[in-house]
Amino acid sequence: QVQLVESGGGLVQAGGSLRLSCAASGRTFSRYAMGWFRQAPGKEREFVAAISWSGDSTDYADSVKGRFTISRDNAKNTVYLQMSSLKPEDTAVYYCCADRSLPQVVAGRYDYWGQGTQVTVSS
Repeated sequence: QVQLVESGGGLVQAGGSLRLSCAASGRTFSRYAMGWFRQAPGKEREFVAAISWSGDSTDYADSVKGRFTISRDNAKNTVYLQMSSLKPEDTAVYYCCADRSLPQVVAGRYDYWGQGTQVTVSS
């Protein structure tokens, strides 16, 4: 199986930057797409970004395009989410996820996910 552990969340002022990391372990998936979802209090889970195993393909929610960048380092079994120009509306728990298929990740149908890391953006 695959285990995912997020880190890097915290409190940041509006306009600031933060980088989230997701460390993957396990041997069930030798090649898999990964992504990030978020959920704010009282709101539905929202897709943020996804990346293919090779890194050739990425997908972003319209709300974060131009501000967030997803990347991965397969040698370190880690995916990153670089967040810039943060807004209070970005406040949420951010979850890392993984699946064999990039479309499945984008659609919210993934086999694995982490425990989440809190991101809070103050005004």
